[in-house]
Amino acid sequence: MLDILVLYYSQHGATRELARLIARGVDSVPGCQARLRTVPKVSAVCEATEAAVPDAGAPYVEKQDLLDCAGLALGSPTRFGNMASAMKYFLDGTSGEWMQGALAGKPACVFTSSASLHGGQESTLLTMMIPLLHHGMVICGLPYSEAALLATQTGGTPYGVSHVAGAQNNRPISEDERALALAQGKRLAELAVKLAR
Repeated sequence: MLDILVLYYSQHGATRELARLIARGVDSVPGCQARLRTVPKVSAVCEATEAAVPDAGAPYVEKQDLLDCAGLALGSPTRFGNMASAMKYFLDGTSGEWMQGALAGKPACVFTSSASLHGGQESTLLTMMIPLLHHGMVICGLPYSEAALLATQTGGTPYGVSHVAGAQNNRPISEDERALALAQGKRLAELAVKLAR
């Protein structure tokens, strides 16, 4: 079985829900299984620490998850047109894996959620790709052959699936966003299978 790492950070739950849908898409491909992981919050207070095990949701990612994975789906909420600091902090600590070439040649995709439609989703997705390109990963987007990409009135881009959560962060995942998340997970897993041959 090929393990596909679905790594996300989520504050209000929307990015986590996209991660779960992407994982379902991964699991739909024979020979592939999703490994859901998250990263802990970061704090400006030096003494603040997170519990060793999250209260709910996926376990925290370990460096071994990067070494084990055959592909990576990376997700973060949009923060001023960029990924959340928790995800950036984790990625900044992967220079050892970069030196080893641990992720080189593996497929990757990105996903995000923001409060508004024009809240920086595309810039977040594009900037999330940069560290993955430095790791030598093969970026996997969403083609316009996915009908929901042309029909969506909410989230969804060719750079990766996205979600519009609303000002109160309470909008559910739309049907188009759901279809795109499933398709993105399936596409990533299919590419991992081809690259693993």
